[in-house]
Amino acid sequence: MPRSRILLLLVFLGLAFRAHGQSKRYVSPLSWEPAKLVNGSPVLFRLRTQHLKEVTAAFLGQKIEFRHNKECDCWYALAGVSLETKPGVYPLQVSGRRTDDADVDLRFDVRVRAAHYPFSKITLPPAFVEPPKEVEPQIAAAEAAKKQAFATTDPNPLWSGPFQRPAEAETSGVFGTARIVNGVQKAQHKGLDFRVTTGTPVHATNAGTVILARPLYFEGNCVMLDHGQGLVTIYMHLSEFKVKEGEKVAAGQLIALSGGTGRSTAPHLHFAVRWRGEYLDPATLLALRPPGK
Repeated sequence: MPRSRILLLLVFLGLAFRAHGQSKRYVSPLSWEPAKLVNGSPVLFRLRTQHLKEVTAAFLGQKIEFRHNKECDCWYALAGVSLETKPGVYPLQVSGRRTDDADVDLRFDVRVRAAHYPFSKITLPPAFVEPPKEVEPQIAAAEAAKKQAFATTDPNPLWSGPFQRPAEAETSGVFGTARIVNGVQKAQHKGLDFRVTTGTPVHATNAGTVILARPLYFEGNCVMLDHGQGLVTIYMHLSEFKVKEGEKVAAGQLIALSGGTGRSTAPHLHFAVRWRGEYLDPATLLALRPPGK
């Protein structure tokens, strides 16, 4: 056989072997967004497996409830990785029940990488860095109001589909930034700032319930929305409220106008995401694409 034909045959056999090997490659039924998960990030899990009628999971010490979506024929759930989580591989332990009532137990390894958050320097009036004693009752009342609001979250999911931006504006002051306030390093920035002027419309990022709408000392005029299952979005430094506590809101609904109230050097919208006591990166939540509308 001519050498050219031998080479051609070898190439053909190699391609056929490669295709055969790929056809048998294992594809995990579990996927997540973002693909590279870091500390401080929300995460959207998707589980594609047939003949299930209920799914729960445990991840990083939290119980996670999955929902089924007919369009993608998948189960999905939101969870979070705290800022304090160390890099490593953590198990997602899935428990389920099939339509024939058989139990299902699955384990998946989820890698968490270290995030690299920047530094920033800001200057604030001394009264906000070390508040005078006469405002201590005001600060205590604000802390009590927040504690009560966080304790009233709905155990059921109230949100659906992707989360929308709360304002049409550029962002600054990213999540996780280590802040040096008046020359002293403070806690990390736990929100996302939108560059808006006073009076800019602020909208609900998803459906939920207003669990707080009142002035607070540091946050200024503040609205908190409960989206269920421990997920809360927070909107700070507002100039005007457009909703009341206890009100049900739809995704995209006008909830307030932006401002510069509270601990703020200039008008802007501070948008924060809180999941079961942990603050997560709002930019990542806005980038997730869960099923639904």
